[in-house]
Amino acid sequence: MTPPAGASPIRVAIIDDDSGLVTVLDRRFAALRWEREVIGYAAGPEHLAALRLHVVVVNPEITGLGYVERLAGALPGLALIVCSRPATVSARVRALRGGADDWIPKPCHPEELVARIEAVLRRRRAGELPAEDSTIVAGELEIRPDRFDAYAGGRSASLSRKEYELLRQLAAAAGRVLEREDIYQRVWGYTMVRGDRSVDVFVRKLRQKLELASPGWRYVHTHFGVGYRFAAEPVDAPAPPERVAEPQPEHDQHDLVTAYS
Repeated sequence: MTPPAGASPIRVAIIDDDSGLVTVLDRRFAALRWEREVIGYAAGPEHLAALRLHVVVVNPEITGLGYVERLAGALPGLALIVCSRPATVSARVRALRGGADDWIPKPCHPEELVARIEAVLRRRRAGELPAEDSTIVAGELEIRPDRFDAYAGGRSASLSRKEYELLRQLAAAAGRVLEREDIYQRVWGYTMVRGDRSVDVFVRKLRQKLELASPGWRYVHTHFGVGYRFAAEPVDAPAPPERVAEPQPEHDQHDLVTAYS
C-alpha cells in the first residue's frame, strides 16, 4: 500500500527491542515510503499522539498486556497490532478484546506484517463512511460527493475539501455524537495532539457556510466537552437540552490549519 501521490504517508511506530526484526521492518517500510518511528519502551499515549501515527506495532513482552489495553483505550483511532513470540490463548484473547486490531506471532515474515497492517487500515477506513458515491440529504441540504460540496436549494455552500470531509463524516454518523479525537482521525487521518483546536476551527467555518446557504436550518450541534453531532433542525425548533454554545477557539498557532483547507 504505497501512498498515492499527494496523499499523507502511512505513519508507523514499532515498539520493540528486537533489533533484527526492527532493522528488516525499517527497510521494508522505507521502500514503501512509510514514515516510521522505532521506540524501545512503553511510550505514553501523549507521545504517540504527537507523532500523528496511523498504526503501532507493539511487543507486549517489553510493555506488558496492560499497556496494550491502555493504549487502545487512550487512542481509539490508532490501529494497534501486537507482534510477539507465541503466547497463550488467554493472552491473545485479552489483547484482542482489549482493543488490539490483530496479533501476529514471531518469527514473522515482514511481508506478512505489512499485509496485516494494510488489511487493518482498509477495515478501519471501510467502516468510516457510507458508499462514497451516495448523496446525503438532510433538511434543505444535499451533500454531494460528486462535487465535494453541499447544496441548499441549488445554492453551493462553497466548501473546501477538508470542510466537505468534515461535514460528510458528521452526516454519515446518522445523529451520533462524534468525539473530537474521532473526527480528527477520520478527517485528518492521524491521531490528534492534545490542545489541537483544528476540529473546532473547521466546525466554526463549516457552520458559517451552511448558515449562509441554508439560513433556516441548523445542522452541526455542539456537545460541550465531547464533540459534535449532525442533525437537520429548523431554526425555530426548540433546542435539545444537551446543546450549548460552542466555546470560541483560542487564537494560537493551530489557526494555521487554514492553510490546509
